Amino acid sequence: MKVCVVGTGYVGLTTGVSLAFLGHDVTCVDLDENKVETLRAGRSPIYEPHMEALLAEASERLTFTTDYAEGVPGAEVVFIAVQTPSLPDGNPDLRYLSSAADSVGRHLLTGVAGQADAFTVVVNKSTVPIGSSNWVDSILREAFERSHGRRADGEFTVASNPEFLREGVAIFDSLYPDRIVVGSDHPRGLDVMNRLYRAVLNQTFTPPTFLPRPGEVGAVPMVSTDLASAELIKYAANAFLATKISFINEVGRLAGKVGADVTQVARGIGLDARIGSRFLEPGVGWGGSCFGKDTAALITTAEEYHHDMPIVRAAREVNRQQRLVVVDRLLAELRILKGRKIGLLGLAFKPDTDDLRDSPSVDIANQLVARGARVTLHDPVAGERFIREQPELAGQLASSVEEIFDDADAVILVTKWDQYLDLDWGKFVGLMRTPVLLDGRHCLEASRMERLGYRYLTTA
Repeated sequence: MKVCVVGTGYVGLTTGVSLAFLGHDVTCVDLDENKVETLRAGRSPIYEPHMEALLAEASERLTFTTDYAEGVPGAEVVFIAVQTPSLPDGNPDLRYLSSAADSVGRHLLTGVAGQADAFTVVVNKSTVPIGSSNWVDSILREAFERSHGRRADGEFTVASNPEFLREGVAIFDSLYPDRIVVGSDHPRGLDVMNRLYRAVLNQTFTPPTFLPRPGEVGAVPMVSTDLASAELIKYAANAFLATKISFINEVGRLAGKVGADVTQVARGIGLDARIGSRFLEPGVGWGGSCFGKDTAALITTAEEYHHDMPIVRAAREVNRQQRLVVVDRLLAELRILKGRKIGLLGLAFKPDTDDLRDSPSVDIANQLVARGARVTLHDPVAGERFIREQPELAGQLASSVEEIFDDADAVILVTKWDQYLDLDWGKFVGLMRTPVLLDGRHCLEASRMERLGYRYLTTA
């Protein structure tokens, strides 16, 4: 099938490259000329395991351009995958979505000759408020009518196809998903999307050698819904996962007061099949581009209908407090933070990505600086992006792990990178002024760290 993807950010690029690998002819449109040139050279502008390998395998079926006219006309499916960042009031900023929809509408069917029955499914891949598909449809129609001088008459329909990608394993999630959700009020739209994803649904494609199909993966369910339900599924899924993380962190605070081990509590409840162990990981809390933005949008959407969502509000508040807990634990241990050297291991909000959006590490670093601490920062991957996006803290970036420990009063493990878990921890304890180690992810063995000479702390 001929596919166009508008936007080569995290979601758009993963979608486009994966569909091209599956055999579709994909044109990715992005207005950022530097990004397009980077992709044309076979390099990924984002850090994501296996992305460049998949780019190479799919290169014959991939085109990157800044021109909508190269991708939209004649496409059977057009994905809109542009950013929808949060506004100060919690609502998503939809100006990029509006602009993309207008450009798509103006180029639909232009230059397509001999296709009297041409039909395009325009897919909302961006995370958008409930009801946005109807809004996008109206923008498409207005733009189509301005461009063609007539009313649209069955040439296109709008569908919602939310993404459930986890940064760091996005290619895996694209090829071997738990489910594919498609919302459409048009039977033909559902049929087109079913054909688009058939190889994934039936798992009939040949897997890439670097990412083989897991033995337990079978047929993938496709959840076909109306537009509003598909949009709400995305928000509800992220809100539930965010709440699950916040729940175990709230339990963790109680565990610390009563002398319980929160990691053992998490294991004990996670083995209950009704609960499950995933996302029951105590620590400094969640970050990234999705949970914070989507929970805020869900709350503001509910407010429009005079409905409150106290559980989601509580999840957000617990997560905010978790970052303060780190500072409080250091204050209790060191008494004074002014002039103290505090090292932070990890800047990205999670391992295997360079994404700094709503990063707990950046938030914690700013809080420590505000209290007069001398902060040093390290990340094995996100350093270059950190310099661009956080210039006020860029001077505190260390070039090596040794610099983090050297003469430090405390070190905080913030991001669970394998490189940090595999450190020769005994080698570094002697470099510190005071060997305080705060494990912000509860992933190190407390007894071992204490035997090595650390004063081992957690967020519980």
